[in-house]
Amino acid sequence: MAPPKSGSRFHNYKGTFSIILLACVDANYKFVLVDIGAEGHNSDGGVFKNSIFGQNLEKGTLDLPCPAEIPGTTKMLPFLFIGYEAFPLKSNLMRSYPGVALSKDKGIFNYRLSRARRCVENAFGIMASRFGIFRKPLVSSLETSTFTVAAAVCLHNFIKSAEEDIALWILRITCHLMDI
Repeated sequence: MAPPKSGSRFHNYKGTFSIILLACVDANYKFVLVDIGAEGHNSDGGVFKNSIFGQNLEKGTLDLPCPAEIPGTTKMLPFLFIGYEAFPLKSNLMRSYPGVALSKDKGIFNYRLSRARRCVENAFGIMASRFGIFRKPLVSSLETSTFTVAAAVCLHNFIKSAEEDIALWILRITCHLMDI
Protein backbone atom coordinates (compact mmCIF):
# COMPACT_ATOMS: atom_id res chain seq x y z
CA MET A 1 0.00 0.00 0.00
CA ALA A 2 1.42 3.37 -0.97
CA PRO A 3 1.88 6.07 1.65
CA PRO A 4 -0.83 8.77 1.42
CA LYS A 5 -0.16 11.50 -1.18
CA SER A 6 3.05 9.80 -2.37
CA GLY A 7 2.01 9.36 -5.99
CA SER A 8 4.29 6.90 -7.75
CA ARG A 9 7.41 7.58 -5.67
CA PHE A 10 7.17 4.23 -3.87
CA HIS A 11 6.00 2.28 -6.93
CA ASN A 12 8.73 -0.22 -7.83
CA TYR A 13 9.62 -2.11 -11.02
CA LYS A 14 7.64 -5.14 -9.83
CA GLY A 15 4.44 -3.09 -9.89
CA THR A 16 4.03 -2.89 -6.11
CA PHE A 17 4.84 -0.23 -3.54
CA SER A 18 7.97 -0.55 -1.43
CA ILE A 19 10.67 1.06 0.62
CA ILE A 20 14.26 0.03 0.05
CA LEU A 21 16.55 -1.60 2.60
CA LEU A 22 20.16 -1.08 1.49
CA ALA A 23 22.48 -3.12 3.68
CA CYS A 24 26.02 -4.30 4.28
CA VAL A 25 26.19 -7.77 5.80
CA ASP A 26 29.08 -9.66 7.37
CA ALA A 27 30.00 -13.31 6.80
CA ASN A 28 27.81 -14.32 9.77
CA TYR A 29 24.66 -12.91 8.13
CA LYS A 30 24.52 -9.92 10.48
CA PHE A 31 23.62 -6.48 9.21
CA VAL A 32 26.50 -4.10 9.90
CA LEU A 33 25.15 -1.06 8.07
CA VAL A 34 21.65 -0.27 6.85
CA ASP A 35 19.86 2.53 5.04
CA ILE A 36 16.10 2.10 5.32
CA GLY A 37 13.24 3.93 3.67
CA ALA A 38 14.33 5.08 0.22
CA GLU A 39 11.45 5.31 -2.21
CA GLY A 40 10.75 2.13 -4.16
CA HIS A 41 11.07 3.76 -7.58
CA ASN A 42 14.77 4.46 -6.99
CA SER A 43 17.46 2.16 -8.34
CA ASP A 44 19.80 0.43 -5.90
CA GLY A 45 22.70 2.37 -7.41
CA GLY A 46 20.84 5.66 -6.92
CA VAL A 47 19.97 4.78 -3.33
CA PHE A 48 23.62 3.88 -2.69
CA LYS A 49 24.88 7.13 -4.27
CA ASN A 50 22.52 9.24 -2.14
CA SER A 51 23.04 7.33 1.11
CA ILE A 52 25.36 8.63 3.82
CA PHE A 53 27.38 5.41 3.45
CA GLY A 54 27.74 5.85 -0.33
CA GLN A 55 28.71 9.50 0.00
CA ASN A 56 31.30 8.75 2.68
CA LEU A 57 32.74 5.85 0.66
CA GLU A 58 33.02 8.19 -2.34
CA LYS A 59 34.76 10.88 -0.25
CA GLY A 60 37.05 8.35 1.43
CA THR A 61 35.86 9.38 4.89
CA LEU A 62 34.74 5.95 6.12
CA ASP A 63 36.90 4.58 8.92
CA LEU A 64 37.86 1.40 7.04
CA PRO A 65 40.59 -1.00 8.14
CA CYS A 66 43.94 -0.60 6.41
CA PRO A 67 44.88 -3.03 3.66
CA ALA A 68 46.26 -6.26 5.11
CA GLU A 69 48.61 -8.92 3.82
CA ILE A 70 46.95 -12.07 2.55
CA PRO A 71 48.20 -14.96 4.74
CA GLY A 72 50.88 -17.01 2.99
CA THR A 73 51.66 -14.27 0.46
CA THR A 74 53.21 -10.84 0.29
CA LYS A 75 50.15 -9.35 -1.45
CA MET A 76 48.19 -6.62 0.27
CA LEU A 77 44.40 -6.72 0.07
CA PRO A 78 42.25 -3.64 0.72
CA PHE A 79 39.03 -3.77 2.72
CA LEU A 80 36.26 -4.29 0.14
CA PHE A 81 32.52 -4.12 -0.18
CA ILE A 82 30.82 -6.38 -2.70
CA GLY A 83 27.95 -5.21 -4.86
CA TYR A 84 26.34 -6.16 -8.14
CA GLU A 85 25.99 -4.44 -11.51
CA ALA A 86 23.78 -1.63 -10.14
CA PHE A 87 26.67 -0.34 -8.04
CA PRO A 88 29.64 1.69 -9.29
CA LEU A 89 33.09 0.14 -9.43
CA LYS A 90 35.26 1.86 -6.80
CA SER A 91 38.59 1.11 -5.14
CA ASN A 92 36.71 -0.29 -2.12
CA LEU A 93 33.58 -1.50 -3.94
CA MET A 94 33.89 -4.58 -6.11
CA ARG A 95 31.27 -5.74 -8.58
CA SER A 96 31.03 -8.38 -11.25
CA TYR A 97 32.10 -7.91 -14.85
CA PRO A 98 29.13 -6.93 -17.03
CA GLY A 99 28.04 -8.95 -20.04
CA VAL A 100 27.64 -12.59 -20.93
CA ALA A 101 30.46 -13.42 -23.36
CA LEU A 102 33.24 -13.18 -20.78
CA SER A 103 36.67 -14.73 -20.72
CA LYS A 104 37.15 -17.80 -18.53
CA ASP A 105 38.99 -15.76 -15.86
CA LYS A 106 36.25 -13.11 -15.73
CA GLY A 107 33.57 -15.81 -15.57
CA ILE A 108 35.35 -17.48 -12.65
CA PHE A 109 35.72 -14.11 -10.93
CA ASN A 110 31.98 -13.38 -11.37
CA TYR A 111 31.06 -16.82 -10.04
CA ARG A 112 33.21 -16.40 -6.93
CA LEU A 113 31.97 -12.87 -6.33
CA SER A 114 28.36 -14.02 -6.63
CA ARG A 115 29.04 -16.69 -3.99
CA ALA A 116 30.28 -13.96 -1.63
CA ARG A 117 27.19 -11.85 -2.41
CA ARG A 118 25.00 -14.73 -1.25
CA CYS A 119 25.75 -13.70 2.35
CA VAL A 120 23.71 -10.56 1.75
CA GLU A 121 20.92 -12.40 -0.04
CA ASN A 122 20.85 -15.08 2.67
CA ALA A 123 20.73 -12.48 5.45
CA PHE A 124 17.69 -10.88 3.81
CA GLY A 125 16.10 -14.31 3.36
CA ILE A 126 16.79 -15.39 6.95
CA MET A 127 15.31 -12.16 8.31
CA ALA A 128 12.25 -12.35 6.06
CA SER A 129 11.55 -15.97 6.97
CA ARG A 130 12.20 -15.37 10.67
CA PHE A 131 9.69 -12.50 10.80
CA GLY A 132 6.47 -13.52 9.07
CA ILE A 133 5.39 -9.89 8.80
CA PHE A 134 7.53 -9.64 5.65
CA ARG A 135 5.68 -12.45 3.84
CA LYS A 136 2.99 -10.00 2.76
CA PRO A 137 2.82 -6.25 2.18
CA LEU A 138 3.07 -4.06 5.26
CA VAL A 139 -0.11 -2.11 5.82
CA SER A 140 1.15 0.82 7.87
CA SER A 141 2.41 4.36 7.59
CA LEU A 142 5.82 5.04 6.04
CA GLU A 143 7.21 5.88 9.47
CA THR A 144 5.85 2.67 11.03
CA SER A 145 7.06 0.55 8.09
CA THR A 146 10.55 2.03 8.34
CA PHE A 147 10.57 1.47 12.11
CA THR A 148 9.33 -2.12 11.63
CA VAL A 149 12.20 -2.90 9.24
CA ALA A 150 14.74 -1.27 11.58
CA ALA A 151 13.41 -3.25 14.55
CA ALA A 152 13.55 -6.49 12.54
CA VAL A 153 17.18 -5.79 11.57
CA CYS A 154 18.11 -5.21 15.23
CA LEU A 155 16.26 -8.32 16.41
CA HIS A 156 17.80 -10.38 13.60
CA ASN A 157 21.30 -9.31 14.68
CA PHE A 158 20.49 -10.01 18.33
CA ILE A 159 19.30 -13.52 17.50
CA LYS A 160 22.32 -14.22 15.25
CA SER A 161 24.65 -13.12 18.09
CA ALA A 162 22.81 -15.33 20.56
CA GLU A 163 23.11 -18.27 18.14
CA GLU A 164 26.86 -17.65 17.88
CA ASP A 165 27.17 -17.53 21.69
CA ILE A 166 25.25 -20.80 22.04
CA ALA A 167 27.38 -22.50 19.38
CA LEU A 168 30.57 -21.35 21.13
CA TRP A 169 29.22 -22.55 24.48
CA ILE A 170 28.41 -25.99 22.98
CA LEU A 171 31.88 -26.19 21.44
CA ARG A 172 33.53 -25.37 24.77
CA ILE A 173 31.45 -27.98 26.63
CA THR A 174 32.18 -30.60 23.97
CA CYS A 175 35.92 -29.89 24.08
CA HIS A 176 35.86 -30.01 27.88
CA LEU A 177 34.01 -33.35 27.90
CA MET A 178 36.51 -34.76 25.42
CA ASP A 179 39.49 -33.27 27.33
CA ILE A 180 40.68 -31.40 24.24
